[in-house]
Amino acid sequence: MLNVAIVGTGNISHNHIQSYLQFADRCRIVALVDIYPEKAEEKKQRYGLTEATVYSSHEAMLDAEATVDIVDVCTPPYVHAEITIHALDAGKHVLCEKPMAASLAECDAMIAAQQRSGKTLSIIAQNRFTDAFWRLKSAVDSGEIGKICHAQVDSFWWRGHCYYDLWWRGTWEKEGGGCTLNHAVHHIDAIQWMLGFPSEVVAMMTNVAHDNAEVEDLSAAIFRYPGGALTQLTASVVHHGEDQKIVIQGDKARISAPWDVWASVSADNGFPQPDHDVQRENRLNDLFHSTPALKWTLHSGQIDNLLTAITNAVPPLIDGLQGKRSLEIITAIYKSSITRQVVSLPIGTDDPYYQTGGLFSLAPHFYEKAASVENFSEVGAIPLGKDLDTGARK
Repeated sequence: MLNVAIVGTGNISHNHIQSYLQFADRCRIVALVDIYPEKAEEKKQRYGLTEATVYSSHEAMLDAEATVDIVDVCTPPYVHAEITIHALDAGKHVLCEKPMAASLAECDAMIAAQQRSGKTLSIIAQNRFTDAFWRLKSAVDSGEIGKICHAQVDSFWWRGHCYYDLWWRGTWEKEGGGCTLNHAVHHIDAIQWMLGFPSEVVAMMTNVAHDNAEVEDLSAAIFRYPGGALTQLTASVVHHGEDQKIVIQGDKARISAPWDVWASVSADNGFPQPDHDVQRENRLNDLFHSTPALKWTLHSGQIDNLLTAITNAVPPLIDGLQGKRSLEIITAIYKSSITRQVVSLPIGTDDPYYQTGGLFSLAPHFYEKAASVENFSEVGAIPLGKDLDTGARK
């Protein structure tokens, strides 16, 4: 039985707590930590966590809870590294919410702490644990669509104006960025998982609808890969309906999530024929639908993967290196947007954008925060975007 401590009991903690409770035969929640202890106490009562002790700091919890095996970090990003490193150095496994950290330097410090501790570090990327993405990756890996040419990634979300009223949101210092970092990270992780790491990034960003936030609410980027393929990514919290999708174009066929497939056939003059390559489409459809459905999805899927990794002493699907890869692409998007230059990857350790505080000191303030509230009322588990299996919102 693995003992779990949840650090940070805001809205996303609902998704974590509910997931751990699905594995009651494998783990139990023994500690809840929040700088607002009343929030932790509310979660304790709501979920009947009678064995859990409430703490107001992770340091106090680590001092008191020698039997904790897993520290689950659900705090704002600016303290992810501090809490993760303390927990790993105390001999605990760590599951850390996205984004991994506030800088690439902090990512490397977290990875170093994991390596010296020998414990497991996993970074949340729950959208990998969806049938839509799992099956899409299987189709890509099959080679049936041919050479990858282009990908379209629409990370479309919608957040009301008051979303950024929460005291830490919408600030470069505390949240670390806007929709590119905190929303598109899901789709950036997915596309780099499927297509690999790009070699160059060029981007622009703006704020068009949230004048109570320093950060961007809309960005557009293009990634170039060593083989010449391009990905175009739009990150947004201004898209009504949150119509998210990934479309991958090979030279033999196009596939997408939500699932669709099309394989064009050339006429003698190069134009597409009305008929298409039905045999290839059928093979791709068969591959997609024959890929087994996941037993557990989203946060439950990742927590199942973490528990299995710890029990079997094997790496998790998303480790610290994977978490850093997504943040490195995001950092390149910000650097390109600010400098108006093409950014080459990887980003070197001597680059100001690698360092903690570098982006904070260089990023523009689109607006200043006009309102700041300590906490919103409890709303339960938060929506996680569009269900790409069904087309409905999660």
